[in-house]
Amino acid sequence: MKIIFLGTGTSQGVPTIGCKCDVCMSKNPKDKRLRTSLLVEVEGKTIVIDAGPDFRQQMLRENVQKVDAVLLTHKHKDHVAGLDDIRPYNYLQKSPIEIFADKQTLSTVKQEFAYSFEKSYYKGAPKMNLHKIENKMFTAAGINILPIKVRHEKMEIFGYRIKNFTYITDANYISPEEMKKIEKSKVFVLNALRHEKHPSHFTFSEALEIMHTIKPEQGFLTHSSHNIGLYNEVTKKLPSFVQLAYDGLKIEF
Repeated sequence: MKIIFLGTGTSQGVPTIGCKCDVCMSKNPKDKRLRTSLLVEVEGKTIVIDAGPDFRQQMLRENVQKVDAVLLTHKHKDHVAGLDDIRPYNYLQKSPIEIFADKQTLSTVKQEFAYSFEKSYYKGAPKMNLHKIENKMFTAAGINILPIKVRHEKMEIFGYRIKNFTYITDANYISPEEMKKIEKSKVFVLNALRHEKHPSHFTFSEALEIMHTIKPEQGFLTHSSHNIGLYNEVTKKLPSFVQLAYDGLKIEF
């Protein structure tokens, strides 16, 4: 399996518009964060988790030639806004792209991209096959995917486990029952927004506490804002098995 961190930033990205903090002004490319998204290559299939506003830029940067499925974690704009840019893959693959999400997220997709689902179909619209998922195992592109229900403030959203890899973003609570699904993950990715308490995201210390509970071989923190601090400084505070993820980071296992 290979994973590529397409983006590791928050809804505003880093640098944040108008901000002059040390992180936003940093020259270190690891301090530049597009909106959070991830690519998984497994058994010859390419699966993307979330397609935010930077989707086109991310696909071009990584030279992604095909997309077999897109898994959406939830309905917020920074996770779905890039779906219009699946159109080149429609052309290259001569087929719709398979989209997997819960009922609430699919409803938002139909609303945001209504021109893709109208009877008087516009030929230039993105072509999607929508698949509603629930909190149980499903198959995407022939790969078994286990959803993990987490809470994003009051909203229930999904993380995903693919074989021995688990990915969770935009969470601030994971129930004991759902934590069991993460156990024995070889690689575990979890959101860590900042150091100060936040109503809808894990903080740096909260994410590390969960990492120590799960004890993956490799842990990665993502969906980090400029308030997380400079990459080089944050790295010094991490245990040996945890990394602060950055855009373009590639892991094979």
